[in-house]
Amino acid sequence: MRYTTIGTDSPLARQVSVLSLGAMRFGTVTDEATSFAILDRYVAAGGNFIDTSNNYLYFVNGTRGGESEALLGRWRASRGIGDEIVIATKVGARPITPAAGPGTPREGLSRAAILKASEDSRERLGVQRIDLYYAHIPDQTGVGLQEQVAAFGQLVADGRVGLLGLSNHWAWQVERARGLAAAAGTARADVLQYHHTYLRMRTDIPDLRLSPDGEIGAADGSILSYLRTEPGMTLVAYSPLLNGAYTRPGKDLDRAYDHPGTRARLQALDQVVKETGATANQVVLAWLIGGELPVVPLIGASSVAQLDESLAAVDLQLSAPQRQLLDAAN
Repeated sequence: MRYTTIGTDSPLARQVSVLSLGAMRFGTVTDEATSFAILDRYVAAGGNFIDTSNNYLYFVNGTRGGESEALLGRWRASRGIGDEIVIATKVGARPITPAAGPGTPREGLSRAAILKASEDSRERLGVQRIDLYYAHIPDQTGVGLQEQVAAFGQLVADGRVGLLGLSNHWAWQVERARGLAAAAGTARADVLQYHHTYLRMRTDIPDLRLSPDGEIGAADGSILSYLRTEPGMTLVAYSPLLNGAYTRPGKDLDRAYDHPGTRARLQALDQVVKETGATANQVVLAWLIGGELPVVPLIGASSVAQLDESLAAVDLQLSAPQRQLLDAAN
């Protein structure tokens, strides 16, 4: 395993594996025995960066979520896991009532909601401190950024949270929140989480966003540019393998990738796959890990075999010509 540092400007900076494991489906779609086996294999391979949320996975059984955090808590207790494993969780998108699908009202990011959710997440996870705490989506209940920033800063100051992150926010919200924190002398978000992969999404289809104006989902040019100009920040890239679309026959790409540039990029990817003998998934992960920007791919796995394919990407070193070919395809 290889490692990188998140939160470099914070005294609570952590060394994390360059590949993060998503636990979204653990405890619901993925049963407990399989989830434990995947977690054990990930840790045995040197992985130490696990991602979840307080609303995972509410729409499977019509709950408010929390099943993933609770499973991680049971796994930690059964394995004697301490603070050597970095666990990130999120607040802000949990349904306020049990829900069967997306579109339900969410808890939001008021001070009261943040403090209560953090307490509940710590209890489910069985931890005294949340290593990395994200605002999952922008608040949609009318709470201002200043109140949000103050609440997150209080959690860090009190030792209940280590590092802070923002997920699915607009670039202006990221900048304003970080500016407010800097002005107040409190902890600021140094980790971003968005969808990011090798293929480029179209940005001219409004209904491809997670909501009309609530959150953006994908790391668009404004986010990548912000990351490039802000030393010490890290992007955690979710859904980097497009739910199997790179390798699974018959799996269609989202229509957000329906543009001429996709064909050119897939041709470049296919050439590098042939040259390396690796899978397309492994090449995509290696491209993300070894790129100019500080990116940690966040992968999911429903089996140990699936996880092993992703883990092998850590040791795949793309040559300079291969990376140039991949980067230049338009």
